[in-house]
Amino acid sequence: MFLRLFNRLIVILIIKTSYNYVFIYFLIHFLIYSLSQNLKTLQKMKKLILSLAAAMAIVSCSKNDDIPQENVEQQTELLTKDQINSKIQESIDTKGDFFWTDTDAHTIWSAVKHGDNMLTIGYGNSADEFQKNSSSDLIKDDIIKLVRTIENTNNSTKGKDELYVDQTLNIIDIKVDNKETIEALLKDSRVRYLEPATYKLETQDGVSKSGEGFGCGYSSRTLSSSDYRTIAPGARVPWNFDIHNIPSAWNYSTGRGITVAVIDSGLSPDQKWMNQYFNDGYSSGRTVQKYGTYVDSWWAWSNNYDGVNDKCGHGTSMASVATAPRNNDNLPVGVAYNANLVTYRAVQNVLIDDYHEKRGVAEALTAIGNRSDIKIVSMSIGSPFSSSRVADAIRYAYNRGKLIIAAGGTSTSVTNWYGVIFPANMNETVAVTGLKEGRYTRCGNCHSGSKIDFTIEMERNSGNFVPVLSYYNGASNYVGGSSVATATTAGIAALVWARNPGWSRSQVLDKMKRAGEFYPNRNSSFGYGNIDALKAVQ
Repeated sequence: MFLRLFNRLIVILIIKTSYNYVFIYFLIHFLIYSLSQNLKTLQKMKKLILSLAAAMAIVSCSKNDDIPQENVEQQTELLTKDQINSKIQESIDTKGDFFWTDTDAHTIWSAVKHGDNMLTIGYGNSADEFQKNSSSDLIKDDIIKLVRTIENTNNSTKGKDELYVDQTLNIIDIKVDNKETIEALLKDSRVRYLEPATYKLETQDGVSKSGEGFGCGYSSRTLSSSDYRTIAPGARVPWNFDIHNIPSAWNYSTGRGITVAVIDSGLSPDQKWMNQYFNDGYSSGRTVQKYGTYVDSWWAWSNNYDGVNDKCGHGTSMASVATAPRNNDNLPVGVAYNANLVTYRAVQNVLIDDYHEKRGVAEALTAIGNRSDIKIVSMSIGSPFSSSRVADAIRYAYNRGKLIIAAGGTSTSVTNWYGVIFPANMNETVAVTGLKEGRYTRCGNCHSGSKIDFTIEMERNSGNFVPVLSYYNGASNYVGGSSVATATTAGIAALVWARNPGWSRSQVLDKMKRAGEFYPNRNSSFGYGNIDALKAVQ
């Protein structure tokens, strides 16, 4: 009886541990059998006990050798950049986005170590508490103390440990060396997220998915006469304006009294029609303001802002599309040619992937959120995956009634596998993409998907794009992609809001949806489709 019961117990133990240890079962079974045949001396009992202990020790050692020891070794070594990038890309491929909060401490720590040891911490009493309140400073101080305790740093004894505290949002950046710090922070319920502040997604050949060339260009081109028509007092109307009935909408609204903010690479000082001649021809009584929130420095902790001037060309083009004057100098006119303009140099190029770009965009959005006069935000920029810092700032501006219009994505050689990019994929933004002329086919390098809300035709069958003001004074150029579609939509929104100045954001957006070609339906790739500006203002 005893033998049968013990036999069953050993079988269960072996099944619960590993099938690799079946031989232990036979060893124990043999010993028990021997004991049952001849239990005459205490010596034999002692031998049995020793044998069983040895067998269990073998099981224990084998189990430790097979699993935990290997994990311990792995967890003490950094993941390579290729390993981290693979995790990011896999998430984007399968989920459409990537969040550092979905990873573990080891991945975050590895990325921090590959990125100047700089960690971004979002804090608050809940996941939605991103704005400063009465308890923010206490939580912030506790978290900083926790980090400094584990890191063994102190401003007075160890020198400054590098620290940036956002004045509007519950965000800090702090230097971190130890994985134990990240593990402790992840266990703190007041930590909303942790993100490696300066880590950049890279291609397999090690080239960063950012650079001065992304979306940038200073060129000027002579416009083909087939790509515009001239209206009084001498302005050139881009070919796609008529497709969207923008000139007809001018009979009802020109954007007067509405301020559009363009968050981009800034505004060229060399294009007078976006500066001194902003009130020219039929454009009058409006203002242009320029701000700079971008720090152009290789040193992450630098706070030396780079100024307001465009050093890329992209921001100037987008501001032109939305608000260029209805001039008398044979230059392209903007959609809302009587709207006010505020530009922010917040990025180096169209990709928001550098630490200073994320911070620059967030600072621009919070500044816009604090201004009652700005109604519309145009963001022809984005990132392959989410930034929680920028997302917090998007929500901050959104909660203050801003209509935030963002580019769905324009492919480059390293982004053509993405869907709708961040922040256009957020619920708080209006996502726009570009189409080819005369048909619902996305432009050659435009993104589409279920997150898209509106479309703008911006690529001709000839291959030409939309005429805009060039970076240089009195010159023109062609610009395409979801960028120009976004700035065009921002201009249309200004027309609608100027026509109905007492409306809320939701009322303006609803009117734009009703002016969409697919309304009341929604296309799975193109949202409400092309906007009829005339219908939107009537």
